[in-house]
Amino acid sequence: MHIKAKKSLGQNFLIDREVLEKIVCVTDIANKEVLEIGPGSGNLTTYILKQRPKKLFVVEKDDDLAILLKEKFDTKIEIINDDILKVSEDKISDQKLSVFGNLPYNISTEILSKWILNVGSNFWFESLILMFQKEVADRIISEFNSSKYGRLSILSSWKLNVKKIIDIKPQSFSPRPKIDSSLLLFTPKENFFELKDPKNLEKITRIFFSQRRKMLKKPFNQVFANGKQVAEKFGIDLNLRPQNLEPEIYFKLVKEYEDLRG
Repeated sequence: MHIKAKKSLGQNFLIDREVLEKIVCVTDIANKEVLEIGPGSGNLTTYILKQRPKKLFVVEKDDDLAILLKEKFDTKIEIINDDILKVSEDKISDQKLSVFGNLPYNISTEILSKWILNVGSNFWFESLILMFQKEVADRIISEFNSSKYGRLSILSSWKLNVKKIIDIKPQSFSPRPKIDSSLLLFTPKENFFELKDPKNLEKITRIFFSQRRKMLKKPFNQVFANGKQVAEKFGIDLNLRPQNLEPEIYFKLVKEYEDLRG
């Protein structure tokens, strides 16, 4: 059965053996439960199985590929033929999962945001080994005071430690994307800033970074009735720009916003 990548699903199959080998060796998965997102034609799946995981779940939205994977791997994997954005990951297993994903570029940030915002304090995963468009990965790992720093950097660093593993060239894929990719490793933080509703973090960072070139005075006044006092309380200079505030300050501002609203 010959499978052609579907543009509509953002499919680019990873075919580079050296890269596949590197990905499965990022973390030890022997005898662990593993989840693979978007296995495509099963290239990475084959390499994951070589590492002898206890169990391998795969989430594949494409019906044709789900059939192909069933033919290829039969009972070696458990196939969830569904859209990852609709799957309740914490229901997949009662074990913590090691997650691999060559995420479709068009929904990669949406998937990551969904996981971070929904995870609570009881993580369903042990590690996430995910591939992104390089430009998106650069935004995720970016530090404050950098032009790439923004909502994604703050959201990712809230509950997760993030580390870049490798950059991957277009020729490692079929069909070749027009851009480079990067592989990132995420692991849960033991301590993170408690917020009542994570959606407030998303909301406030969106307000601040929708005008990233403007001074802080404007978003402060949009979010808080007493913007000037809040800024003084945290020793923030309102002439700075959103990218000049470290993540910790954003977490404190969200907590302040929640406290003021009761």
